[in-house]
Amino acid sequence: MDVDARAWATFASAPSDDMFCRAWLALQCSLISGVYAGLLLLHDEASQSYVPAAVWPDPRRDLSYLTEAAERSLAQRRGAVLGLDAAERERMAPGSVHVAYPVETDSSVRGTVVLDLAARSEPQLQSVLRQLLWGAGWLEAMLRRRGVGREAQLLERAATGLDLLQAAQQHHTLDHAALAIVNELATKVRADRVSLGMERDGKLKVRALSRTALFDPKSQLVESVANAMEEVIDQESRVSVPPVPGARGRVSVALRDLAARAGDKAVLGVPLMSGGKPVGALVLERSDGPAFDADTVLLCEMLGELLGPALERVLHTERWFAGRLVDKLAEWRYELLGPRRPALKLSAILVLLAALFLAFADGEFRVSAKTVVEGAVQRAVVAPFEGYLADALVRAGDRVAPGQLIARLDDRDLLLERVKWSSEREQAERKYREALAKRDRAASRILAAQLSQSEAQLALTDEKLARTRLVAPFDGIVVSGDLSQLLGAPLEQGKLLFELAPLDAYRVILKVDERDIGYVSAGQPGELALTGLSGQTLPFTVKTITSVSTPQEGRNFFRVEAALEQAPQTLRPGMEGIGKIAAGERRLVWIWTRNFVDWARISFWTWLP
Repeated sequence: MDVDARAWATFASAPSDDMFCRAWLALQCSLISGVYAGLLLLHDEASQSYVPAAVWPDPRRDLSYLTEAAERSLAQRRGAVLGLDAAERERMAPGSVHVAYPVETDSSVRGTVVLDLAARSEPQLQSVLRQLLWGAGWLEAMLRRRGVGREAQLLERAATGLDLLQAAQQHHTLDHAALAIVNELATKVRADRVSLGMERDGKLKVRALSRTALFDPKSQLVESVANAMEEVIDQESRVSVPPVPGARGRVSVALRDLAARAGDKAVLGVPLMSGGKPVGALVLERSDGPAFDADTVLLCEMLGELLGPALERVLHTERWFAGRLVDKLAEWRYELLGPRRPALKLSAILVLLAALFLAFADGEFRVSAKTVVEGAVQRAVVAPFEGYLADALVRAGDRVAPGQLIARLDDRDLLLERVKWSSEREQAERKYREALAKRDRAASRILAAQLSQSEAQLALTDEKLARTRLVAPFDGIVVSGDLSQLLGAPLEQGKLLFELAPLDAYRVILKVDERDIGYVSAGQPGELALTGLSGQTLPFTVKTITSVSTPQEGRNFFRVEAALEQAPQTLRPGMEGIGKIAAGERRLVWIWTRNFVDWARISFWTWLP
């Protein structure tokens, strides 16, 4: 195989960009006759300078003497030839010329190729430049391919960063957001465990471990992870075991301890940055497989810069007194004192004036209580004896007049009993007269006693007959009782049938809470608003305060009796409403806050040891 064939074979099968550049330069030098040496310079993104990408024929040969031709072609952005005039030939080897041609992509100079070749005529030099122009197309294709690959990596990193940022923003708490991030990142970079920690008030706390919902923060493994994170945060830079290129010279004691404790082959720590300061750290572990390469390290560093501010904001929202509350107060202060929001300033002034008014103004303090109206006298109508109900003429709510029949008991048994005792009285009276006629003193005394017994039974029966008619004792209203469904039913003696109350005398019963009973005393005035008479208020005066409380709805109430000063015609016993007792003048702020202050005092007293 000749030299050209070998050069073409090497050029076609170059596995990397470096070998491609060396094979390309060798091919160009073989296609052009009389080449003593060749140099290919390409732009380096890291150093922002042009560095040798290939040297022909010996890579160890010093070709710095070709620098002038390279600089001229780069400055003029076209082909350059040195050695055509006498001044240039004095600085060069006899019988040689330097030919340089720039390599451009997208109107940007990416490098230059310089050849040291034997002197020749200008048409032949033009042929050399054309050959370099045609050959530069292969370099441009390689550079474009490299740029496409670099852009694809950048797009992949950006997509990964956006995915993790979105996973973090879907959660409102830091622990949930951190767990979503480490789980997603462990899948992306094929790590066996990813840990995330955040620093708060100078103390670092491990927030999440990938694929672990719960963990003990005091375990040796978690403490080792925390030590590794602190080591990364202190150096404010990535740290890896084994070290990656560009990370040598950094302290990795804690990372090595973590690797030894967890049995990891590779550990990578990356700080989470926000505002140029570390706020946390990511620690990635691999128990088997290759170490973390440069692309993974760059991806994690980019994630540290991207996720740091987002996680710091979530951490900030969890801190009420040192976080959200302080920010909120500062925001309100700016809005109140800043040049905008006049409506807010006016509202703040009005609120301040209202607070000052309540703090220094006095108002009437009134004790509120649930109230019911009762009759001053309440009469019970009961069954006078055992019997049967014959008729019920009224029911609850009906008005009655004095002597009005309201109910009637069945009197048939009593009428028969009256006939019986009347007959026995007549017999006893006849026998008594016969004994007197015979002057039988002993028999007359016995018969006189029997006659008195018969007359007494007859009088008792007449009294029961009179009491079968139940009448109203006074002008009033039936408060309770409805016997219309009990006609013919047996009645026991003393059973309550009706309750009547007068319509011209009432008393007010107030259920005062035990917290307010200390402000109530006899003789205090008040007003009553009834549910059935909501359009007017009725004045009253406190008369009596009972000393016994009644539990109701989990609270204690005292019974307070009051007298109405004037009762309207529409007032009825049993009406309910709200009564308010005037208890003197007090500060308005005290009136409106006393319940809360009393509750706070009791609660504080309860909590005291």
